[in-house]
Order: sequence, then C-alpha cells, then structure tokens
Amino acid sequence: MKYNFYILTLFILVTSCDFFKKADDRVPVARVNDSYLYQDDINGVVPEGASKEDSTLLVNAYINRWARQLLLMDGALVNLSEEKQNEFSKLVEQYRSDLYTKAYLEALVNKSIDTVVNPNEAEVFYEANKESFKLNDDLLQFRYISLPLNPINLDTIKNRFQRFKNKDKRYLDSISVQFKTYSLNDSLWVKFSQVAEKVPVVSFENKDQLLKKTNFLQLKDSLNLYLMQVNDVRLQNDYAPLDYVKPSIRQIVINKRKLELIKQLENDITKDAIENNKFQIYD
Repeated sequence: MKYNFYILTLFILVTSCDFFKKADDRVPVARVNDSYLYQDDINGVVPEGASKEDSTLLVNAYINRWARQLLLMDGALVNLSEEKQNEFSKLVEQYRSDLYTKAYLEALVNKSIDTVVNPNEAEVFYEANKESFKLNDDLLQFRYISLPLNPINLDTIKNRFQRFKNKDKRYLDSISVQFKTYSLNDSLWVKFSQVAEKVPVVSFENKDQLLKKTNFLQLKDSLNLYLMQVNDVRLQNDYAPLDYVKPSIRQIVINKRKLELIKQLENDITKDAIENNKFQIYD
C-alpha cells in the first residue's frame, strides 16, 4: 500500500502539468496509454509564416517529445524503487516551495528596496574595499579619429583635436563625415585590449607609446592616418578609478540591501505568525 501511495503521489504531480492531458470531449492528436494530447496543446508551436513542411516537422517533433517524456515517466514509475521515488517526491516538493517563496520574497523586496546609491555612499564603499578593485587590465581615457591618408586641412584638424575646446568639439563633430572612424568621448575609461581591437594601428608592440598620460600620437598604416589623445591611464594592478567601478559598486550595495531586507522580512513574517497564533513550537 505504501509503495502504491508513492506511485500515486508522483503520478498526480506529473499529470498536474499542462503538458500532460487526460481524455475529454476534444479530438486528440496523440495518445500514450491513458494520456492524450489535443490540438489546443500544440497551438503556438508553429511560428506565424512557417511553411507547411516546417510546420509538420515542428508539430511532429513536439508530439514525439511529449510521447517520450510520458513513456519515460511511465517506465520510471514502474522501475524506480520506492525509496528513490520518495526521494524525488521530496526534491520536487522542496523545489516547488523554493520557487514560490523566492518569487514571493522578490516581489516584496522589489516593492520596497531603495535602489539609489548616492555618490558619497559609493565612495565610502570604494575606500573601504579598495583592495578588491585592483585592475586586471590597463585602462585609458582617450579620443581618436581615423582619416584617409593626406587629408585636407590636416593641420586645422590636428590643432582642434589637441586643443579640444567646446568650439573645437563642435567643429570636429561637423566634419565627422570625413572620418573613417572616431570616438571623441574621452571621459570614459576603456580597456587597452578594446582599444587594440577597435583601432587597427594600435597593438601590444606600441602599447608603451599609448599608455602615457596626456600623450598625443599620430600614427598611420597603409590605409589611414590616426590621431589619438590620451588623457589618463591606469595600469594593471593599479586601483580602478571610482567612475569605472561605480556600476559594480551600485550593484553590490543593492544586493547587500536585498539580503538584509529579505532577512528582515523573514523575521517579520515569522514574528507576525507567532503573534497571530499561526505558528507554534510545541515543547
């Protein structure tokens, strides 16, 4: 009787899923023992606009997968030991409980969590955990433009590119159609490896030339002329700039708040249940 009870428990659990349907008045498209698959169950399997041949393949694949799962489940119920079925039933119930409680707690947290991390809080966290923010890569702040070889008005472009006042920025932006590629946002920190991928003339061989603060470079290859201005550099094993790690700090701080809030919610829920006589521990 105990063996049959576990089989029944596992069977009810599986058949509660929408993927497995018992017979009713609808016309079935497939059957495995006492379980049926209906047209309603395969609606949405075929994407809109699919050809007749593709539709047939997709539907047949879905039906075969459905059948295989049921046949394997039936085999498992017959051949797995009572102990193993009991173990799986507990695991399924634990997973269900974890899934529901996690979703519930996340919903409560998302309603009340403060996601604002002010600059002072980020700086305090940064200073307290500075050793965790050592760089694995070289970083630089730089701007560059690439031009055809022997461009018109090169001296003007070079002077404005180096001076880079507001009027120079507007000028360079107005003639940017002449550039092959460019990036004038020199406030962002970029990994050297990304620069090497983006700018063909940059390589690990001329890395030392580029990784110098306030350094202007004019390089060329067989196709283009490159103007580059480095504003600042952080080398590997230096501390990462605060601006560079701020997004990571923000996420760490918010995650810490979430964990604290979840702990508080769990305690409040337990306390409330005790006060309302919903939860008791018997001596």
